[in-house]
Amino acid sequence: MPPPTPWQRWLPILHWSRQYRLDHFAADGVAAAVVTLMLIPQSLAYALLAGLPPEAGLYASMAPLVLYAVFGSSSTLAVGPAAVTSLMTAASVGAVATAGSAGHAEAAVVLALLSGALMVLMGVVKLGFVANFLSHPVVSGFVSASGLLIAASQLKHLLGVPLQGDTLWQLAQGLPVQLPRVHLATLAMGAGGLLALLWARRRLKPRLMAWGVTAHTADLATKAAPVAVLAASTALAWALDLAGGGLKVVGHVPQGLPTLTLPSASASTWALVQALWVPAVLISLVGFVESVSVGQSLAAKRRERIDPDAELRALGMSNLGAGLTGGFPVTGGFSRSVVNFDAGARTPAAGLYTAVGLALAALFLTPWLHHLPQATLAATIVVAVLTLVDPGAFGRTWRYAKADFTALLLTFALTLVAGVETGLVAGVGASVLLLLYRSSRPHIATVGQVPGTEHYRNVLRHRVVTQPHLLGLRVDESLYFANARHLEDHIAAEVARHPEVRHLVLQCSAVNDIDASAVESLEAINERLRDSGVTLHLSEVKGPVMDRLQRSEFLPRLSGQVFLTHHQAVQALSRH
Repeated sequence: MPPPTPWQRWLPILHWSRQYRLDHFAADGVAAAVVTLMLIPQSLAYALLAGLPPEAGLYASMAPLVLYAVFGSSSTLAVGPAAVTSLMTAASVGAVATAGSAGHAEAAVVLALLSGALMVLMGVVKLGFVANFLSHPVVSGFVSASGLLIAASQLKHLLGVPLQGDTLWQLAQGLPVQLPRVHLATLAMGAGGLLALLWARRRLKPRLMAWGVTAHTADLATKAAPVAVLAASTALAWALDLAGGGLKVVGHVPQGLPTLTLPSASASTWALVQALWVPAVLISLVGFVESVSVGQSLAAKRRERIDPDAELRALGMSNLGAGLTGGFPVTGGFSRSVVNFDAGARTPAAGLYTAVGLALAALFLTPWLHHLPQATLAATIVVAVLTLVDPGAFGRTWRYAKADFTALLLTFALTLVAGVETGLVAGVGASVLLLLYRSSRPHIATVGQVPGTEHYRNVLRHRVVTQPHLLGLRVDESLYFANARHLEDHIAAEVARHPEVRHLVLQCSAVNDIDASAVESLEAINERLRDSGVTLHLSEVKGPVMDRLQRSEFLPRLSGQVFLTHHQAVQALSRH
């Protein structure tokens, strides 16, 4: 396939549609059928998690799929409601509107529109790198805590009690008070759904393969098992009229396609915008990181690539579509994308066909959802989100880096006890502080010559040859305002420890950038060394760094020379 033109990079559908073939149509159609079956109950469940009417989940799964197919760069990513973003939506919208009210649904729409607008803007100005501030330990701690929070938040649906709270502490405080009020039919339905789903996840695939079913088919059947569990529970609730006995069911789901939803241009809407823009930023970052991670891992399996900035624009348009059709924030979901990939989707057209399938379901199948138990939907959410919890990450991160473990633990703990927004903001802040701390104290090695070679290594790690009158220091970090003073202090300490030194060579092989503050520090170092009888030299300065230095007053004032290699510096200065 030829490389895309600039227009095709902005509208990838113009690129992949030119090579669309009949075999692509067949593969995409099969994948769409499988994903549609999975998305119908999943979209209802995530709407329940977000505290919204069930139809909002269906609406949030149609227009986003169409828009992503037009603007997205991944051939298999499936966009729609996801567990973590649904939880963040519930927490954000619940803080500004009463659950179940018209204002609650309007706030979710405003949140989706804000998230979409932010992501489109970030994609247009190529700000995809901003998501890099969400370090892996922070994301891991946040996702694990969110998984536990989501599971705990579904206890009210599994037990049939009015359990309230946005944090684990609040939920834990209310649970003992509500336990005597547990609704037995609800508990039985929820527990039965949990057991059936867990059995299907662990045992169904081996059982099917033992019966002669291929591994691929058995895997798809396992992923579609929640549909069978939901259908069985719905039939049971209808046959026994469990709703009449107090079992909460989905109830009436409006039949038909979503209509255009525009927030009113009023003072209340502007107040919502002011209250929700920070949650919109956080949801945008989390959604983008989750989506790009899934898209890149799936693209790598086919030796494809995705464009992060195009993904930002595509996700932004998808969220705008969700908001304009009565939905809530969406992202590229892991489970549905993997199912789409495993089912054989070849192009983003599979998302278009999935949207058609969901539209048909909204037109003709919603009456069948009336008796669907909320307890069974809660069970599907719990089973799905427990895979997000990664307890092994704590041990791995502790062994590798104690500072990263601190960020992970801080994010995990604050997300559980203070809420998703507080935990995420604290995690991002901890990541930035750790980055600044590490770069403000760069590793500076005293180097010597490996005997018989032109290589120079750390004197503390290798057997090397040094000379008493010459001190070689290697700075393993770019130089900027935060670490310039540390470099001054380190050089002053090393020169004081070696009074016989007459030449100091600063090896700059790892210095990729230098700012004005660092140049001023180099000028100060040069003057102080000159006053103490030591000549300052540089070696292995990279081109972009040399360009910066040539635009300053440092090089004309340098007491020594700039050498191409550190070995040349040692050879030249050894003759003095």
